[in-house]
Amino acid sequence: AMLRLRLLTWDVKDTLLRLRQPVGQSYAAEARAHGLQVQPEALGRSFREVYGAQSRRFPNYGHGQGLSSRQWWLDVIKQSFRLSGVQDEAALTKLAEKLYRDYCSSRNWEMLPGAAETLSRCRQLGFRMGIVSNFDSRLEVILSQCNLRYHFEFVLTSEAAGFAKPDGRIFEQALRLGGARPEQAAHIGDDYSRDYRAARAAGMHSFLLRAPGQGEGPEVPPEHVLPTLSHLLARIEK
Repeated sequence: AMLRLRLLTWDVKDTLLRLRQPVGQSYAAEARAHGLQVQPEALGRSFREVYGAQSRRFPNYGHGQGLSSRQWWLDVIKQSFRLSGVQDEAALTKLAEKLYRDYCSSRNWEMLPGAAETLSRCRQLGFRMGIVSNFDSRLEVILSQCNLRYHFEFVLTSEAAGFAKPDGRIFEQALRLGGARPEQAAHIGDDYSRDYRAARAAGMHSFLLRAPGQGEGPEVPPEHVLPTLSHLLARIEK
């Protein structure tokens, strides 16, 4: 059965772009530049704990609670360092500002294998393309810096939408932006519940990027699984 697709929507983190190194390492390197010694592993653990707590307390960057995503992130960064034993508040403020800016640049992000070629080919085939990502307002800049922005007609972040995946309303906004009905659209992402299942619940097609040996996730029909991004074209060729 041919998929009559007009619109492809894409997740970003761990689908098109990934961090060049773990957060703990990046944060620790920046701390060293400010004369502070912090263990990368401890910092990584602190970050995961703080990020989790902040996400539960202020979902979607505090959108509904009057926080800016910038303030949300500065708090996460400072709190991660505090939890790792850094007390110097003046240093923390400097570090947080610097790290918040650094994650806008291609210094911290790299493309996943097959991303550039697959996006170019999808555009050549005439698909309309957009981003649907649980991300903050820095995403436009990150995509530009990584030379990916020009592939997409729109970049819809959870911060701008006011809803985060798996909420179906972010996909509804994307369909309006892309001028497509759900059955004419497919979403590509790496997260089973936020990407694959959520897009299907919104009536779209979807494909799950899942590298072989990535651990056993929930059952997904093999024709919906992408071992690499390069597998997408065979699944959707018109």
